[in-house]
Amino acid sequence: MSYDTAITIFSPDGHLFQVEYAMEAVRKGRCAVGVQGVDCIVLAVERKAAAKLQDTRTVKKIHILDEGIALAFAGLTADARVLCDKARVECQSFRLTMEDPPSAEYIARHIARTQQEYTQKGGVRPYGVSTLVVGFGRAGEPKLFMTEPSGSFSAWKAQAIGKNSKNVVEFLEKNYQENLSMDLTLKLAIKGLLEVVESGSRNIEVAVMQRAGLQMLEDEVVQKLISEIEAEA
Repeated sequence: MSYDTAITIFSPDGHLFQVEYAMEAVRKGRCAVGVQGVDCIVLAVERKAAAKLQDTRTVKKIHILDEGIALAFAGLTADARVLCDKARVECQSFRLTMEDPPSAEYIARHIARTQQEYTQKGGVRPYGVSTLVVGFGRAGEPKLFMTEPSGSFSAWKAQAIGKNSKNVVEFLEKNYQENLSMDLTLKLAIKGLLEVVESGSRNIEVAVMQRAGLQMLEDEVVQKLISEIEAEA
């Protein structure tokens, strides 16, 4: 029997090959890095160079889901768009029902639950996307969560997903420190991404999540930070 064509059937050694293929799609996607600071979370992503006639506003790797919650992804862009739409609807539903904004953990769990459902349904395939969800907890502390195509969900202090993410994670493990200021958090996230991306703000997109909301950094600011990092090296 061909186990790799059936999503709802385990192979004799306990594998779901369709889920593993979805994880491979993530590993081929452009890298995304998340780093948690003392009062912020930084997302740094490798972005694809836009074609000359393309409107760059339509090509995004970082998406706002709700006030105080954002997401970066690696993998299939179309799958990520659908997951983002589902997450936004859940944010609105939570606000309507509870009359309070959802937490980042609640939305990360919802995304992971949606991804897991598509690992056990016939006639569908898993989402070929891993996500980094950032926001704040009930006590106002910064939070970073990762979800995977299998539906697994976990909290992190720093994490990377996508192509060559293993190199970035090793760098973060060596250099991460507790209670980083926003400036140091920014530099650590960019340094991590520069492990796998050629230097230059044209290929890097950076966002900072603070209690006031998500701020996308201008290319000039990113280039200045990269220049400072290179001068320190």
